[in-house]
Amino acid sequence: MAAFEDLVGELERSYRDLQERMADPAVYNDHREAASAGRRLKELEGPFRLAQDWRATRDDLEAARGDGDLRELVPELEERLAGLEEELRLALVERDPADSKDVIVEVRQGAGGDEAALWAADLHRMLTRYAERRGFRTEDLSASANDGGGFKEVVFAVRGEGAYSVFKWEGGTHRVQRVPVTESQGRIHTSTATVAVMPEAEEVEIQIDPGDLKVDVYRSTGPGGQSVNTTDSAVRITHLPTGLVVAMQDEKSQLQNRQKALRVLRARLYELERAKADAEAAAARRAQVGTGERAEKIRTYNFPENRVTDHRIHLTLHRLERVLEGELDELTEALAAEDRRRALETAGV
Repeated sequence: MAAFEDLVGELERSYRDLQERMADPAVYNDHREAASAGRRLKELEGPFRLAQDWRATRDDLEAARGDGDLRELVPELEERLAGLEEELRLALVERDPADSKDVIVEVRQGAGGDEAALWAADLHRMLTRYAERRGFRTEDLSASANDGGGFKEVVFAVRGEGAYSVFKWEGGTHRVQRVPVTESQGRIHTSTATVAVMPEAEEVEIQIDPGDLKVDVYRSTGPGGQSVNTTDSAVRITHLPTGLVVAMQDEKSQLQNRQKALRVLRARLYELERAKADAEAAAARRAQVGTGERAEKIRTYNFPENRVTDHRIHLTLHRLERVLEGELDELTEALAAEDRRRALETAGV
């Protein structure tokens, strides 16, 4: 109990320190510092309220134990206190600071030619439907179609509180096993598509020096290379220090394409910064199930067996069609639960 009380005391001190920092004019006038402190204060609001409930329940329990008339309340209060301790332990596990952010999702065809491009289109549909089920808003940013009706690459944004905490589990290689519509012998083919999920960075978090950018404009093209408009509205931005390249051509306005390209570039730079910080602080815990690398095979969708298997947690569901309609909650919840279990082990709270 004493050790847990120390934990609660530390939480309360951190919360009050953050409140003081937010009231400090020096912090308030530093937009980046104020945004960081504000996000951390918001993250601690829930745990702080739990800590207040825990203190009040502990005091009630001590009073009941010392009062014969209230003794019958002891079991109920003990159960409530234990429940609050468990909630607080989970709440105090270090969260990914990006969890509350909007995301940019990139889906690309992998191995398998036209069938892989069709699979990329299926994944795009699955993920956007899942976003709709969760009450998030989606915005298509760019799409590169292939002649077979699929996507070489499609990029879209998902907006809503906690979008990254939900969609981060989708990053990696998704493998499909099915008979392609073009297969006359009925043979099962295996194809892949990769999904990259990046938190969308705010301008105050990633400030891009215009001098670091090489901007090219050109006429946008459709499938087969034909020009689809007569003005140089397509934009390709190269970030010279990192070599990152983002091209956008879906909007008719060069300005709109430039703005979208900068959003994607900002997200990629933010993800690079996060990866660098993780590498430098490898000893510090970062809650994740699997590595989340694009090359990692995270899930297999087997059509003949009506089966979806997530390889990170060895969970198999036999309702492929419903998963492809965006019913991913069971997978997300299982992945998040395993992540919390590992985090509690590592943090030792």
